[in-house]
Amino acid sequence: MSEIDRRANAPEELNRLIAAASDAMTDQMLGRLTETLGNGMELLDRLNDEDTRSAVHSLLDELTVLHRTGGLTATFELLHMLAALRNAMSDSMVERLSIFVEHMMTNLANEEVADLAHAAKEAVNEAVRESSDYTAPGGFMATLKLLGDPKTQASIVFLRTFAENLRKSELG
Repeated sequence: MSEIDRRANAPEELNRLIAAASDAMTDQMLGRLTETLGNGMELLDRLNDEDTRSAVHSLLDELTVLHRTGGLTATFELLHMLAALRNAMSDSMVERLSIFVEHMMTNLANEEVADLAHAAKEAVNEAVRESSDYTAPGGFMATLKLLGDPKTQASIVFLRTFAENLRKSELG
């Protein structure tokens, strides 16, 4: 059979295929097909919304970046690890973990600790600013002179007292 004859018979073959599919399709299959097509049209309609389309494009851009940098694999590895961790945890482990988190939140999530952390951060920043221009003269005599400074002595006493009190709280 030549190509021309095959093309001439194509509509007839297509009609037979459609008739066979129609004969084989049940009402239940037709209902599912109609529902699937309806859902597909609804999805396409939602993708026509500008915000949804923008969100999908943003998601695809980020997925591309994650894939390019290897972050996508790391993300899925993290998800697998979290799922395995969740599956491995017993009820008593979850209970103890929740008690620990509650204890930490009670002790650390208060205004006093936040103020202390803020003050410590500001003190470190100020110390960095004030000492950034200092160039150490070096040598033993310069060290002795620095140790003779009352501010240095007060700082050393403060650090020693702090360390002693910290050690007492660990032991007691």
